[in-house]
Amino acid sequence: MAAGSAGVIVGEDGLARPAWAATDPLMRNYYDQEWGLPVTDEQGLYERICLEGFQAGLSWATILRKRPAFRAAFAGFDPEEVAVFTAADVERLLQDPGIIRNRLKIVAAVKNAQATLELRNDGGLVDFVWSFRPASTPRPQAITDIPTQSAESLALSKALRKRGFSFVGPTTMYALMEAVGMVDTHLLGSHRRGSSGSWPG
Repeated sequence: MAAGSAGVIVGEDGLARPAWAATDPLMRNYYDQEWGLPVTDEQGLYERICLEGFQAGLSWATILRKRPAFRAAFAGFDPEEVAVFTAADVERLLQDPGIIRNRLKIVAAVKNAQATLELRNDGGLVDFVWSFRPASTPRPQAITDIPTQSAESLALSKALRKRGFSFVGPTTMYALMEAVGMVDTHLLGSHRRGSSGSWPG
């Protein structure tokens, strides 16, 4: 593994990645195969919103390791199923060692499922979220060039809160926008730059 130019690390496979995706195999696979690719289905987007909310204050690696347990606990993140979770379900989830046992975040996942169903009356979650896609994307040379929020993530955060969502702050929503391909914050030297199909390299 060698340090590359422009803040990337070249792995044994010859591919350049940012430091956060260069060593842990789980993070590397997520970076190579998932992060930054467009998510345009309701269930997938609802899941990402929930997981980004659970990640607040924690590392994304922690969430990725727990994602299978989260999916089992939250009915595969089917918003129709999670929307009818009861107070008893919340108590049950608080006893589940496989997930992040934070009452506010668990309740938020249920509320966000209900809000997702409500949005079906107004075009749906996917069109709603993607309507905040900016006109341009960052072109970062180094990690320090990547913003942590934007005017669009601030607006998306406010709009989602107005619709009943929680744990959708502007920094969390910028992370969502990066993860689902609404912006391309792959470093210019990364082998994944421009791979989303949403933005040119």
